[in-house]
Amino acid sequence: MTDKFCAEFRFYAELNDFLPFDKRQLSFQHYFSGKPSVKDTIEAIGIPHPEVDLILVNGNSVDFNYLLKSGDKISVYPVFESFDIGKVSLLRKGHLQDFKFVLDVHLGRLAKYLRMLGFDTLYRNDYQDEEIIELALIENRIIITRDIGLLKNKRVTRGYWLRHTQSKKQLAEIMKRFDLQIKMQPFKRCLVCNNELFAISKEKIINKLLPKTKENYEKFSCCCGCKKIYWKGSHYQHMQNFLSAFACHSMDESRNDSDALKVMKILR
Repeated sequence: MTDKFCAEFRFYAELNDFLPFDKRQLSFQHYFSGKPSVKDTIEAIGIPHPEVDLILVNGNSVDFNYLLKSGDKISVYPVFESFDIGKVSLLRKGHLQDFKFVLDVHLGRLAKYLRMLGFDTLYRNDYQDEEIIELALIENRIIITRDIGLLKNKRVTRGYWLRHTQSKKQLAEIMKRFDLQIKMQPFKRCLVCNNELFAISKEKIINKLLPKTKENYEKFSCCCGCKKIYWKGSHYQHMQNFLSAFACHSMDESRNDSDALKVMKILR
């Protein structure tokens, strides 16, 4: 008969989103056999490892390879991209200063919103999971997904599981989660292909413009990748209002989802 052991777990903050209601915001007992690693146990409970940044066992910081012992008291904390805990966390080499993302195949609209705010965001509607993981590892990108299984892949080091399903709420969630308000560089990237834009003279593209555009606008930008042309058309003021809303309203924990939605409504 296999011996059964018991450890006490407590998960904090948004990690509770992955737990059943009867285990949220409280300590609970977890039974195990053998000598499982704390990483494998955390994922067996339901939390993908990229969402975890700090593990304390009996008050001491440990890495994912720590082997559980009977009677251990384990506290698990989420990733703190906007708060440096490097002196106590052993799970990552360091925190990101330049946020770059790769999104899974269901997040096309969110990709456009992030690009509009200037964030380097890779997206294709036919990405395979292995492609996403490779891009994240090679280019030091954060995986954004609604697929918990993707984040549980052992090769994934940085990732985030979106709690919301609506793209506007997802954008507010990402802005809050990674503290991106002060890092925005709006109108820097192409919404279609993610490459950077550069200013271009009207004379160089005049043959590509419609008559009303030629008549009403003088300043243009061009994508260095797909060559799409941008100008401050009728949609521009809506985007400006959107940016002003983010500048004036910090989306911290004191704001509820309905408040965040008010900020996002101008994207409709």
